[in-house]
Amino acid sequence: MLRKVIFNFDEDTMTRLRGPLQRLSQDIKAHGTEAVYNVCGRKIQQSEAQMAEECQDEEKRQRGCQLNKEILYLTDLPEEYSRLRQQGWNVLPYRYAANREEAFDGAEYVIEQIEDIDYEVIDMVYRRMVGLPWEILRTKRCIVRETIEEDVDGLYAIYAEPAITEYMEGLYHDRDEEMAYIQDYRRRMYGFYGYGIWTILSKQDGQVIGRAGINWREGFDIPELGFMIGVPWQRKGYAYEVCSEILNYARDEIGFKQMQALVREHNEKSCALCRKLGFVEDGITVLERERYILYRKELV
Repeated sequence: MLRKVIFNFDEDTMTRLRGPLQRLSQDIKAHGTEAVYNVCGRKIQQSEAQMAEECQDEEKRQRGCQLNKEILYLTDLPEEYSRLRQQGWNVLPYRYAANREEAFDGAEYVIEQIEDIDYEVIDMVYRRMVGLPWEILRTKRCIVRETIEEDVDGLYAIYAEPAITEYMEGLYHDRDEEMAYIQDYRRRMYGFYGYGIWTILSKQDGQVIGRAGINWREGFDIPELGFMIGVPWQRKGYAYEVCSEILNYARDEIGFKQMQALVREHNEKSCALCRKLGFVEDGITVLERERYILYRKELV
């Protein structure tokens, strides 16, 4: 988890951004994360010396590596950005008029308007850097978050039920292939789009109970709602509870105006859920020789 955010800015930048940085620092601290100010990296040198001392034995070295993962630096200084990156720290550059031509090599994310960001943005960027999943939303009984490799065993247990694969594809037979697929999906979908098909967890015990989310199907120009609830949790309202909030998320957070759902013919449970969610039937489409009912919904 994110334990500390360090603002490592030029003195002029620190003065110019005093108000926005104070506001951002307060928001960061309100979420239980420490916020520290440095000017031109003076305190960073001290922390590096402490880290070098800690590396004298293996236990302390491992503790130092963990500390490294739990800190995020924000800087507008290209030389500090490069130095910190080389030492393995997580660094988020701040770009503005005076340093716009500077190279922040390897940066996947750059801040350009500190006035417009908050703790949530900082935490989401940090999670991408260290490979932690985003939590998308919570409902009364569920947590919806990005799928990770640790979910595989729970997903295999769910897909082992014949009723699950009657109307949808199963997982890879080879567990290593499924793990590789999830790793690629996290990079390709979550990393690029910021959304996709997510894992549903029970709030009560953290167990994987299904999947749901937003996808794009080739040949269609409207995003698609996908959902699957494991057999032990069916007929208890979980799918409606989660999908209702995903539709709200698609409208409010992503800005989608429409959503579609494709349901195999004779899959009455999924058809009933779509109707309950407010989808309207819009004909039949054939994909890979299978007939699907096409549902559409205006997100208003």
